[in-house]
Amino acid sequence: MTESRPHILFSFGTLMDERVQTALFGRTVPTSPASLAGYTTRPLPITDPAVIAASGLDVHLILERELGAAVEGAVLRLTDRDLAAADAYEVDDYVRRRVVLTSGESAWAYLDAKPLRSARRIVIVGDSIAYGRCDPRGGWAGRLAAYHIGENEAEHRLFNLAVPGISLAEVSEQTPALLAPRRPDTLLVAAGINDCALPAGSPPSPFDGPTHIAGHLDALAATARDHNARLVVAGPTWIDEERTHDYEGLCFTRGRVLDLRESMRAWCAENHVDHLDMWEPLHGNAELLVDGVHPSAEGHEALYRHLNELSR
Repeated sequence: MTESRPHILFSFGTLMDERVQTALFGRTVPTSPASLAGYTTRPLPITDPAVIAASGLDVHLILERELGAAVEGAVLRLTDRDLAAADAYEVDDYVRRRVVLTSGESAWAYLDAKPLRSARRIVIVGDSIAYGRCDPRGGWAGRLAAYHIGENEAEHRLFNLAVPGISLAEVSEQTPALLAPRRPDTLLVAAGINDCALPAGSPPSPFDGPTHIAGHLDALAATARDHNARLVVAGPTWIDEERTHDYEGLCFTRGRVLDLRESMRAWCAENHVDHLDMWEPLHGNAELLVDGVHPSAEGHEALYRHLNELSR
C-alpha cells in the first residue's frame, strides 16, 4: 500500500474548527499555531449550502495582501485524502497556493482565486509585449498600472520591468536582483514568446516546451517564494503567422507558440501556480496586431480587459 504524503496547510478560518475537521476528515488533525506575514483578511460571503452546513457560518475570511501585517492561524498536518477533502470544501473563490510562513516554513494556503484582486504591490517581468511596444499608452501593462494604482494611490504600486527581446531564461536570471527594493507581493511573469522563435530560414522543428521552460519557471517560483510573493504566469498571445516568417531575423510559428502555451499551462497546473491565458483576445484578429507579433493599441486594450476579467 502506498503511504500518504504529509501536507502542511495554513488555516486562518473555519478549518481550525474541530467540528469542521471532524466533518471533513472524520477526526481532528494535528495542529499547531502559526502566522503568515504580509497578509490581512477580509470577509467573504458564502452561498454554498454544504459549506455553510459544515462551518455553521455564511461569511468566511479570505486573505488579502498588506505590507507589515500578519495573520494568526494554525498549520494543519494532513494526508493526501485530507487535502483533497479540504480542496472540495473550499468554494470557487479560493485556490490552493504555496506561501511562506513567518517561521520560514513553506505551506499550502487557500488564497483568492483571482490572483490580482488581493494584490497591492505588483512587479511585471517580460518581453516587448509586456513592455507595451507599439502602444504609446504602455500596452496592457500600462493600462493595468493605471487601474491598479487608481484603486488606492497611497498603497498600490505596479512596477513594469519588462525588456523587449528578452527570453524566459534571461528573465529568470535577472529578476532576483530587481525585487528587493520594490517589495512585491505579486510577481507577474509575462515572457516566453521569444523562447519559441527560430532563426529565419530554419527548417520547422518541434518546440521542446516542458524541458525548455520548466527550469526557468522553477527558478522564478523560487524567487517569488524568497519574497513571499505570489507567482502569476501570463501568456502567450496569438500571432499572425502570415507575417512572422522573417521578423527581424527570427521566425515565429503558431504551432510552436501553441506548444509553448500548453507547456506553460501544464507547468502551472502541476505546480499550483496561476496561469492567465492571453491567447483568445487576439485569436484570429490580425487587425489587432501591428506586425504579426506585437498588438496595436486596440489589441493591448483587448488584452487588458481579458486579463482584468481573469485576475481581478
